[in-house]
Amino acid sequence: MQGTQGRHVLAVRGEEASLRPDLLAVEEPLEIRVTAGGRCFPLAVTMRTPGHDFELAAGLLYSEGVVRRPEDIAAIVSGDESEPHPDHVVEVRLAAGVPFDPQSLSRHLYTSSACGVCGRASLEQLRGLCPRAPVGDMLLTPALLQGLPSRLQEAQGLFARTGGVHAAALFDREGRLILLREDVGRHNAMDKLVGALLLSGRLPASDTLVLVSGRASFELAQKAVLAGIPALAALGAPSSLAVQVAEAYGLTLVGFLGARRFNVYAGAHRLAGEGTSAP
Repeated sequence: MQGTQGRHVLAVRGEEASLRPDLLAVEEPLEIRVTAGGRCFPLAVTMRTPGHDFELAAGLLYSEGVVRRPEDIAAIVSGDESEPHPDHVVEVRLAAGVPFDPQSLSRHLYTSSACGVCGRASLEQLRGLCPRAPVGDMLLTPALLQGLPSRLQEAQGLFARTGGVHAAALFDREGRLILLREDVGRHNAMDKLVGALLLSGRLPASDTLVLVSGRASFELAQKAVLAGIPALAALGAPSSLAVQVAEAYGLTLVGFLGARRFNVYAGAHRLAGEGTSAP
């Protein structure tokens, strides 16, 4: 089964121990390359869960401002069969005329599944990539928000089997699930989701809400803003810089979302319903 790996573990339950079968979420390297002007440039190596690798590469390039439209990508291909592990390589071939300056990026580095790609976490750099704020005008009720975690849990097939992956899920203004992606890296899950939207021509994703399974970091808020998603919710806490991004771009940022609670850190103007007005 893609994305999982079987293994026997020593399971200790009280005073008893026994060998039991278990499933692990696969974590493997993926090298992302960009071809432009007849030259191929290594961009990044990220640790990810195999699956939706083309979307991951497209979403990463979109978040970096390399591509803005699906037409900017001529093709996405796997590595050459002559390479030792062609399934660990994705090459994005840019369309003719799409500018690419590898020196302007900080992606020539190793990226872990835990921390995402570091080195570009600043509001100034975000403003350079995204001068406009998301335009969604939907209203979010407490009932709608509080119903999302259970829908996320029901849709997380890989998490149900392994307990070892993050998720990014896109919902419409009625709370219906549009798209979900899972990965050992929370940033990878978001890149896969954004990449899927880009390749299918559905950006900007106005009047949608994205829910992430962990905390809301700067990069997740950045990716939501760049994708035109007006609201970001997280099961955990947001970081201080994520709140700054939300305030700067009018992004509705919700943290600690559960069946009976949530906190609104920014963008409360999209909240509707009794008891949601700020004092």
